[in-house]
Amino acid sequence: MPDFEFVWAVRDFVERGGNVLFAIAVVTAGMWALIIERFFYFRFTYQAERKRVIGLWKNRADHASWNAHQIRRMHVSATKLKLERGLSLIKTAVALCPMFGLLGTVTGMIEVFDVMAVAGSGNARGMASGVSKATLPTMAGMVAALSGMLFSIQIDRYAHSETERLASNLELREA
Repeated sequence: MPDFEFVWAVRDFVERGGNVLFAIAVVTAGMWALIIERFFYFRFTYQAERKRVIGLWKNRADHASWNAHQIRRMHVSATKLKLERGLSLIKTAVALCPMFGLLGTVTGMIEVFDVMAVAGSGNARGMASGVSKATLPTMAGMVAALSGMLFSIQIDRYAHSETERLASNLELREA
């Protein structure tokens, strides 16, 4: 018989944190899918793309004319766009996670005020549920945002350094 303690723990966490945790989970899953896709691109696809661009440049006879400079610039720019693809979506997801956490805080506090309005301030158990719904989404949103931020910075740095490296590999000659 499989052990479902993990499933029950997640279910309890979602019940305590409220429905906003679903939105945070969806945004976080999308963010991590994009992050993983970028790492796969860097690891497997980009190396072939880099070799292709360098090969195209080395096969050119002209490396000194204005046209050659513009073609080099086009290759570097197109490669930079491919390296940075999806990065703005990752950064947007990083920014959305704390906002959804804040939404959870507001909905949880509304629940606390509802309990206080109905039962008065003496119902600590009822208020604890609302406080939990206010605190857990905030924590989940912040943790998701921090994890995504670390990797988005890493992806941004890698894209920038690879763009610079490619540009230095495409040698120019003066006319």
